[in-house]
Amino acid sequence: MPSVLVTREGTRLMFDCGEGTQRQLRKSTGLLQIDEIYLTHFHLDHCLGIPGLLKTWDLNERSEPLRLFGPEGMHRFMDDLGPLIGRLGYHVEVEELASGDVVGHPDFEVEAFATEHRTRALGYALLEDDRPGKLDPKRAAELGVTDGPDLGALQRGETVAVASGEVRPEQVMGEDRPGRAVVITGDTSPCRQTLTAAADADLLVHDSSFLSEDLERAIETGHSTASGAAGLAAEANVKMLALVHISARYHVGAALEEAREVFPNTCAPRDFDLIEIPFEEKGEPSHLREGAIPQAGEASS
Repeated sequence: MPSVLVTREGTRLMFDCGEGTQRQLRKSTGLLQIDEIYLTHFHLDHCLGIPGLLKTWDLNERSEPLRLFGPEGMHRFMDDLGPLIGRLGYHVEVEELASGDVVGHPDFEVEAFATEHRTRALGYALLEDDRPGKLDPKRAAELGVTDGPDLGALQRGETVAVASGEVRPEQVMGEDRPGRAVVITGDTSPCRQTLTAAADADLLVHDSSFLSEDLERAIETGHSTASGAAGLAAEANVKMLALVHISARYHVGAALEEAREVFPNTCAPRDFDLIEIPFEEKGEPSHLREGAIPQAGEASS
């Protein structure tokens, strides 16, 4: 069932929590302490794993607070689950989001956007802040800046004093470098809101429930075909497309073939696969199959 885990510099964000999520965590990463969970909508295949996961954390004596986000109806959803979950030994903060709402974090934010499904639903865009450009030490030396602390101050955007006057950051720093962007749609038809949110993203994780032969059914149920997701990825100029929520009626290879005819850099991650997203200057996103992922203690390149 649907669940995507995003790990960024020690922060762990989960998007949807279908039935069996905690079992799959145990079989892959271990039962991690997730910091925040974002639900795209309240169809059971996207949220039925919440009660068991929250209760298991409680039994494991979790003490760190947990933040839960979702569309309008999130409070009622959690109230309805109350008798199943019972009292927890850690704080759970529940917040409802609307399209355009932003959850801020140091160095990045998560922005909600409306999607088009059979019910009120949201997608989420994880957007990192731009990073300062690279320091040109040769140019700095020419302007009289040689001390390490002064170089560090320039990198932080501060002006420093030198014998001849002042040196400003823009005199020695390159252009800002873009942060990374990951967009996760949940269940949806291809829509303008996703196109806007995914513009130039590093990774788009998009619903691909149907093949084009069942386009009418996709439209009727508020889902996407593989080619529909690929067409949106191409128009949005994303770097990589990951197809998810592929119906069991199809062979995954058929969905990939259909999508790659429109957008070649498409993958269909299986459970336990990993997509690594380096900074732009260090390369392109890469899809690692489970067997190719280094285990704890092993070296990775």
